[in-house]
Amino acid sequence: VQLQASGGGLVQAGGSLRLSCAASGRTTNYYPMGWFRQAPGKEREFVAGISWSGGSTYYADSVKGRFTISRDNAENTMYLRMNSLKPEDTAVYFCACPRFGSRVSNIPMSRSEYGYWGQGTLVTVSS
Repeated sequence: VQLQASGGGLVQAGGSLRLSCAASGRTTNYYPMGWFRQAPGKEREFVAGISWSGGSTYYADSVKGRFTISRDNAENTMYLRMNSLKPEDTAVYFCACPRFGSRVSNIPMSRSEYGYWGQGTLVTVSS
């Protein structure tokens, strides 16, 4: 499966962006998916995750109440709506899916549970 992340850009603090992650090659409908981010000089960190059905979601404390993860299984696409953006949200955002056939939790939060990664999309929030 190939994951293509898009929607990043430059936005002022307080603004909004919506990221998309389109899957191709195989369907991701039966697997949870997640968003991670990596700021310059920092490790890649979990941002948000969603169960295979979309019925359950989980967020890092730093984005809770500001970001919303969703998915459209008919379109094989996942989204991340980011509101009230802060300069500290500046990072490359990656979408990810567990490797097919692997046993993972309902919403994996560890990088090691994900086997497929998108190429990343840069989000820059100016103050």
